[in-house]
Amino acid sequence: MDVVKAAIGDGVLTSMWVFCASTLRISTSIIQKALGFQSMASALVITISLVAFLVLVFTLLGSVMGGASFNPTGTASFYAAGIGNSNLISMAFRFPAQAIGAVGGALAIMEVMPPEYKHMLGGPSLKVDLHTGAIAEGVLTFIISFAVLCIVVRGPSNPLLKVWMIAMSTVALVVAGSSYTGPSMNPANAFGWAYVNNRHNTWEQFYVYWIFPFIGAILAASVFRFIFPPPVKQKKA
Repeated sequence: MDVVKAAIGDGVLTSMWVFCASTLRISTSIIQKALGFQSMASALVITISLVAFLVLVFTLLGSVMGGASFNPTGTASFYAAGIGNSNLISMAFRFPAQAIGAVGGALAIMEVMPPEYKHMLGGPSLKVDLHTGAIAEGVLTFIISFAVLCIVVRGPSNPLLKVWMIAMSTVALVVAGSSYTGPSMNPANAFGWAYVNNRHNTWEQFYVYWIFPFIGAILAASVFRFIFPPPVKQKKA
């Protein structure tokens, strides 16, 4: 029963995340125009602020929902690092639930978004050859997974500072990977938009946006455990 509740929580949270995160580009553009800013620097500051707000809100929501997550690679990296209560059985239910939730979020935002902004919606898309894209997505997911582990586990004690650091890392990697894969660094989000565009059952989708991101996330957790090994439990006499 706990596994089912965790899967439902993940599906709901992922749906909400995809719905909200898909509006970041539009929100940044609207805020820029309202403030009279046009520079790339202002766009980055606004986007980082919006991402930080979303990360904070969804972190709190995830805690309220019993540890729900909206990113399969995040769940996998924390499991591989020995952090949290996930196990292989629960992940076998949680990952499909996250993918289904992402589809729901993508379809919902497409329905409610005004027509003049719909051209600004969309998920990650491959802009290079298949293997280069897969490597890029794997490397980007490795970096963000390692960064999140370091920030959450070994980072500052101030939760707002942690959120800001995660937001800056995320936006920096999105900019770095924009000419490669979008990027996604979240297989569920990629799947949701691939479903909307009828590309969800392609080899590209699984190879670039699922297989290599999971490899990157697990490698990041392995490196994290090597650098920061868990304390050895003393046996009681």
